[in-house]
Amino acid sequence: MKLRIWFGMVILLLIVSACGSPIEENMSRNVDQMTTVNQHGNEVKLPEDFKGDYWIADFIFTNCDTVCPPMTGNMSRLQNQLKEENLEVPLVSVSVDPKNDTPEELVAFSKDYQPDYEQWDFLTGYTFQEVKEWSIKSFQSPLKKLPDSNQVAHGTSFYLVTPEGEVIKSYSGTDADSVTKIVEDLKTLKK
Repeated sequence: MKLRIWFGMVILLLIVSACGSPIEENMSRNVDQMTTVNQHGNEVKLPEDFKGDYWIADFIFTNCDTVCPPMTGNMSRLQNQLKEENLEVPLVSVSVDPKNDTPEELVAFSKDYQPDYEQWDFLTGYTFQEVKEWSIKSFQSPLKKLPDSNQVAHGTSFYLVTPEGEVIKSYSGTDADSVTKIVEDLKTLKK
């Protein structure tokens, strides 16, 4: 009798695990709607405009003097690796300082990272309060303006979003090794 119960549990476990994601997920959040403009002043609706595509998002700002430059450098490396693998995956860098980050500022900031604007959008066009609420609800990523400073404390993750608009995984945006892991996960998901 015990052997039958054990065997049944093993079969059930195999069935349940076969129904799961092909990658290891560490999040499950739906991306709320938010209307933005990109570096060219074109309207971008999140997550609506990326429906049907996997996409990668992060939070940055142009006056950042700590984590944003290395994060943006890693996003640039990700863009290049995705191209090498022939993976068409949109990249989205969301400004956490929309008051200062105009489309023109985003272009000036991003130029050094050689973005392909067909693949990579730098977004602004909302209030700080709107992006703060959106980042918490959709990505579990709090934002805070630092007192007596032009800096904003924000998360340093890259987020993998499904074609249905669900965040399923976060990666370190400051760790260059994460770029390889993101590409591996996307290759698995897009098989």
